[in-house]
Amino acid sequence: METREWILKRNCSIAPRQLAWVFAILCAVSLAIALAFTVHGAWTILIFSVIELSAVGIAFLMYARHATDREHVVLEDDCLIVEVTQAGEANLVRLDLRRARIDFPGARQALVGLESSGMRVEVGRFMSEWKRREFARELERELSVRIGVLPKF
Repeated sequence: METREWILKRNCSIAPRQLAWVFAILCAVSLAIALAFTVHGAWTILIFSVIELSAVGIAFLMYARHATDREHVVLEDDCLIVEVTQAGEANLVRLDLRRARIDFPGARQALVGLESSGMRVEVGRFMSEWKRREFARELERELSVRIGVLPKF
């Protein structure tokens, strides 16, 4: 059978590299203005400009650190592979198809739970509630086709 896969990731409006360019331009403009005021004797503006740019830089750094977070779910012939990447760290979990169970999200913020042989992983962090339910139904349909069981819905 063919391999089926889903990539669930953040909807980021700007890539980390683009963000670095935006920050560099922001720093250049802000520091140029602050230096102009410093030359005319208002040296405190330079201090506040550096403090402001440091705060913005920390915020941008935190954004960039999580911009590439994703969940990669792969359904192969004999296993379900789930790779969760957060803040640059990847965790890979292999679940046995014959024992795999899907927990549909019950609560509003609940994630889709995937269990097999005592191992559990939750996916759907970057999806809306209705998309999580749709994903869970689609995954259950694919699992049932692979192992020959009718889906519950």
